[in-house]
Amino acid sequence: MSTPLHRRRALRLAGAGALTTLLAALPLAGTAQPAAFPNKPLTLIVPFPAGGPTDAQMRALAAAAGKVLGQSVVVVNQPGVGGTLGPANMARTAAPDGYTLSIAGNTLYRLPLLQKVSYDPLKDFTYLINLTGYTMGIAVRADAPWKTLDDLIADARTRPGQINYGSTGVGSSGHIAMERLAKATGTSFNYIPFKGGAEEATALLGGHIDFISNAGWGAQVDAGKMRLLATYSGKRLKQRPDVPTLKEQGYDLVITSPIGVVGPRGMPAQVVAQLHDALRQAMQDPTYQRLIAQWDQDDLYMSAQAYHDYAQEQMPKEKVFLDQLGIELK
Repeated sequence: MSTPLHRRRALRLAGAGALTTLLAALPLAGTAQPAAFPNKPLTLIVPFPAGGPTDAQMRALAAAAGKVLGQSVVVVNQPGVGGTLGPANMARTAAPDGYTLSIAGNTLYRLPLLQKVSYDPLKDFTYLINLTGYTMGIAVRADAPWKTLDDLIADARTRPGQINYGSTGVGSSGHIAMERLAKATGTSFNYIPFKGGAEEATALLGGHIDFISNAGWGAQVDAGKMRLLATYSGKRLKQRPDVPTLKEQGYDLVITSPIGVVGPRGMPAQVVAQLHDALRQAMQDPTYQRLIAQWDQDDLYMSAQAYHDYAQEQMPKEKVFLDQLGIELK
């Protein structure tokens, strides 16, 4: 028969064993489990003004991606510096946690060759996914005197530097494309930079410039307010079979301008994969697809790795074009 002392000792041992089991089942102090991503709204920076084609497309994409992620994706417009101000600000200030992303275009790789910038396109971004590409072209007002590209070039030869054109920022794809055409034809034009497509379209329709070399003319062409003289695409657009390409008119110029989504450098691989998959799914959204088709764009999907590799290859290529053209920021 146990003595009271023996019973008390047994109870203490049993209590200690139960406490040990309980503590083992609890997480260690200071090692709280990370919250599932995402657990709050995300921000998507669109580096062009509100109201333009890219803005409309990316708002549709953000809405679709938000449904996949289970959190809203808020679009913030940060136009300026040829579409690089937004991603540059993000790279400099945003945490690499996946909650702040930006749209990026080819000017991101070109601008560092023209001026000092606050970012390194090869090191300061996490490339998540490429979405589509701008379909570049040369568009004039519907009442312009030039019916063909040859008409425009012939007039420019008689009035060098007197015909004004616009695009989105010095060093933008539309600017470089037109300067390459001018060099190939022995002509010169007066370039006027704008912050975004909506602004330059307004300037063209208002008679402040003579033509645009850019994307985003689709709706105005369809409405009969602009005439498309030529595209920089590799083949005629299926939506516009009557519009010739520059290449078929004897100018060896095929210009592509991909746009995708980037984040700050150092993002966790799991977050990159989750965002890539959500955006890939959002690309199938009917509203988004309708809006890119409206501006004669197609899907130009690149995975995170393929988009990263593409970005690494662009600066050497862009340097060749800039050196040939002698373009400098004014």
